[in-house]
Amino acid sequence: MSKLTELLLIRHGQTAWNKMKRLQGHSDIPLNEKGMMQAVALGENLKHESLDAIVSSDMMRALKTAEEIAKWHRMPVKVYQNLRERCYGAFEGMSHEEIAEHYPESHAAWLAADPDHLFPPGERMAESMRQFHHRALDTLTHLAEEHAGKKVAVIAHFGIIEVAYRVANGIAIGQGGRMPVLNTSINRFAVGNGEIKLLAWGEAGHLEPLQKPLDYFKHF
Repeated sequence: MSKLTELLLIRHGQTAWNKMKRLQGHSDIPLNEKGMMQAVALGENLKHESLDAIVSSDMMRALKTAEEIAKWHRMPVKVYQNLRERCYGAFEGMSHEEIAEHYPESHAAWLAADPDHLFPPGERMAESMRQFHHRALDTLTHLAEEHAGKKVAVIAHFGIIEVAYRVANGIAIGQGGRMPVLNTSINRFAVGNGEIKLLAWGEAGHLEPLQKPLDYFKHF
């Protein structure tokens, strides 16, 4: 029996598309000003955490968030392309309202949580819910095996974290229900021996000081 690995699954900081509620997927959108502040606060919050490795999606919104943690630990960020968000094909860059208007059938299948429905292709081919679920699960399992018995900060995306949450809570692919995942929130899982266990969800105390207006921080 292998040792369990503690994965701190962390969503990247806010981007302009997050704020506008536009799907990002594989579109490489940078952090906005608030997202950078969130990343800095996250890094300071984790400066005393005993981390053995820091890994990240290759999307710059995740990488920049990871770099703010790495500064305190003086270790490199390992990049894993398979930690990317689900690819949404033609839906990327669009709001839910725009998708419903331009692609009503695909939007209905999305709302129905059809696990095998493929959105129309855009700049890239979309992934079905099932395809993405297996990619995310395989990647997290690989990370746990590669860092067996250690503690790893994993900076990724909403979808990756949602897959871990679903597996840990026995929620089937396509079964309804979503949970909030705040930007830069910390979600702790124990992974190994074919299981994913949820240890702690939604740690976000470092975000509380950021509720002040952005202009407030420009005085310091």
